[in-house]
Amino acid sequence: MEEKYELFLQAVGAALRNESLSHELQPSGELMLNMLDLAQDHHVLPMVFEAVHDHPSLQAVDPAITENIRRLTIHAVMGQAVKTVDFLRLSQHLRKNGVRALVVKGIVCRNLYPKPDHRCSGDEDVLCGEEGFRACHKAMLSFGMEPGGDLSLESYEVPYMKNDSPLYIELHKTLFARNSDVFNDYNRFFEDVFHRSVDVEIRGMKVATMCPTDHMFYLIIHAFKHFLHSGFGIRQVCDIALFANAYGSQIDWQYVYDRCCSIRAEKFAAALLTIGQKYLVFSPDTACLPQLWRDIKVDETPLLMDLMSSGIYGTSDINRIHSSNMTINAVADEKRGKKSKKSVLRTVFPSAKSLEKRYRYLRRHKYLLPVAWTSRILGFAKESLSNSDTVATEVLRTGSQRIELLKQYDIIDR
Repeated sequence: MEEKYELFLQAVGAALRNESLSHELQPSGELMLNMLDLAQDHHVLPMVFEAVHDHPSLQAVDPAITENIRRLTIHAVMGQAVKTVDFLRLSQHLRKNGVRALVVKGIVCRNLYPKPDHRCSGDEDVLCGEEGFRACHKAMLSFGMEPGGDLSLESYEVPYMKNDSPLYIELHKTLFARNSDVFNDYNRFFEDVFHRSVDVEIRGMKVATMCPTDHMFYLIIHAFKHFLHSGFGIRQVCDIALFANAYGSQIDWQYVYDRCCSIRAEKFAAALLTIGQKYLVFSPDTACLPQLWRDIKVDETPLLMDLMSSGIYGTSDINRIHSSNMTINAVADEKRGKKSKKSVLRTVFPSAKSLEKRYRYLRRHKYLLPVAWTSRILGFAKESLSNSDTVATEVLRTGSQRIELLKQYDIIDR
């Protein structure tokens, strides 16, 4: 493992324990800065910098650089604090208006961290369901939120913003895209979550969310979705580790296991838990993890290396982004009982359904698919010319490597 990865994991672990990075470790100033760059890529800079800001290794770094990092951290934490207050106000507004909307991830996970506002969120995800969308939309408007996306029936999520606030909401009719051959099927697991919902207390206020079992499974399957696409970062592993420790005694781990098995995600989930145990704060005993999970034999290292190089949501490398069609198509083909021989071809020429979000005219005019293919290829070529790292061979190489990773965790057949 690269030195910066080892240092990064030690710093993240220290932050989750509300500790400082051990002064017995003596990385160079350059290595410390590389590690902090990695923390920025994974959107955990505030919590990591809090753990290392007084470390002797930073004394060898240009004070102007560390001061800039400190300012970035303060700005991020202050911004998150404002978003947290505004979101809690919005949550209470929805409750007073009789709207039952469930918060997922975000503030519920953030509340488990030693310093919650150091775990920053770009947005807050709120599930209102198909039937509750109109009432929730009306209440959002009365709070001053403005929709920034498609309100049509086809859209499964709608973003909302507020002019005088950094608050950003993703309002979900369903948790996964309905036009996806792979992910639409995951919505069946969450059809009854409102009947099993619970309230959690955050800063003295009640917030509605999914029950611990549903939420644990959602955290896993959400990471799984990003893994199948182009990847995910360490923050999601931190969320899972802290959530499992906090709510493990209330989680039906057999239920989670059975549903992971139904989508071939049990080895992926076991690898996540192993990473959490080896490098972070996850405790199988504290989480009441049953033996059936502990008996899964899995090598977590390939997944760890993939997520370390991924960035927050697989966006660290443009080759990853472009190669995501290969991994998604491989899984889709597996579900259809086919082999993924056509994944490369479908990367260049995807279906109309998979391109509808980017090229909305395809929703009504499927015959324009060749036009969308041409636009996509030209856009890809433009990026390739302006960025020497983005060439077709690299995209295919990245996609092939990640397909092999899917096979290693038995997500698709070898």
